[in-house]
Amino acid sequence: QVRLVESGGGAVQAGDSLRLSCAASGRTSPGYTMGWFRQAPGKEREFVAAIRWGGGSTSYADSVKGRFTISRDNAGNTGYLQMNSLKPEDTAVYYCAAALSFLVPTISSQYSYWGQGTQVTVSS
Repeated sequence: QVRLVESGGGAVQAGDSLRLSCAASGRTSPGYTMGWFRQAPGKEREFVAAIRWGGGSTSYADSVKGRFTISRDNAGNTGYLQMNSLKPEDTAVYYCAAALSFLVPTISSQYSYWGQGTQVTVSS
């Protein structure tokens, strides 16, 4: 079992930055992948970014490439999503997820564990 707790959301202006954190506890291992997804009102949950815990391979959605950076702190078992140049269309609830996979999956159904979500609101 893996428990995930997100933090760092908030309300910002367009162009600002935020850093989300995801603290993982439980049966984590280098073979798992941490992902970030987001869901805006009335829309499907969509993939944002993911990182393989061991090795650090990453994947990003095209909509956030060059603006968002995913990273992890192996020692502290914490993952991060640095979000720069935020846009109003980035407004959503952001979820941290964990997949027990050596790949870097981008589909939500491939993730077994989810955090409770943190709200990010970007105003123009």
